[in-house]
Amino acid sequence: MGINIIDTHAHLYAAEFDSDREAMLQRAKESGISAVVLPNVDSSTLQGMLNLEAAYPGYCFAAIGVHPTSIDDNYEQELAIVEKELQRRNYIAIGEIGTDMYWDKKWRKQQLEAFSIQLQWSLDYKLPVIIHVRDSFDETFEVMEHFRGKGLKGVFHSFTGNEQQADTIFGLGSFYLGINGILTFKNSGLREVVGNLPLDRLVLETDSPYLTPAPYRGKRNESSRIQLVADALAEIYQKTTDEVAAITTCNAKKLFQFAQQV
Repeated sequence: MGINIIDTHAHLYAAEFDSDREAMLQRAKESGISAVVLPNVDSSTLQGMLNLEAAYPGYCFAAIGVHPTSIDDNYEQELAIVEKELQRRNYIAIGEIGTDMYWDKKWRKQQLEAFSIQLQWSLDYKLPVIIHVRDSFDETFEVMEHFRGKGLKGVFHSFTGNEQQADTIFGLGSFYLGINGILTFKNSGLREVVGNLPLDRLVLETDSPYLTPAPYRGKRNESSRIQLVADALAEIYQKTTDEVAAITTCNAKKLFQFAQQV
């Protein structure tokens, strides 16, 4: 159909896709997905992610990091694995990193420490960051203030904040906001916020297998469903889906230095 969209956040290596991964990726290609960024979770997902990237070179691009909900008293060992990987080979980004106070605040101190260390690595290795925030904008901004003006770049994945929080994010560096199926949820309130944000600071994502857009909520998400998010943005900005796809794909290419044209 000529559309070209980059899914900037999808866990396609997850066990949810073990039964039909090849068919799922074929659907993604047929629906106009030209590339997929694979954020890591922790050491348990690393090999599966690398295997998927190796099976689809130039299409799947691996990032490396430790997800905040994987931070516990073992976090230093997890970070050591990430550091070793950064030294071993090139990655598209550092992520998924960040803070999450939704599930458990027990490891708050360790989360902030791990987040800070990985942000510094993004500067050291000149890589964008993929940032996870859940019930923790204050904690996230607290850490990032120490990096203001140092050249951070990246994406706030699955953005669900307000306009003030978006403005704060834009002031912290060269950041984009990841928009996914939450935009299609009736009671999310995100449509009203997004409508007042610049389209040239947004990128599309699915967070597959999670956050499936309406009308498929409750089912497994996959990259091919990203067009539903693009359709919703097109309605908000009164543009065509092709126009939204072109702008957000351009944004993704500016952020991620893909090894080849996608």
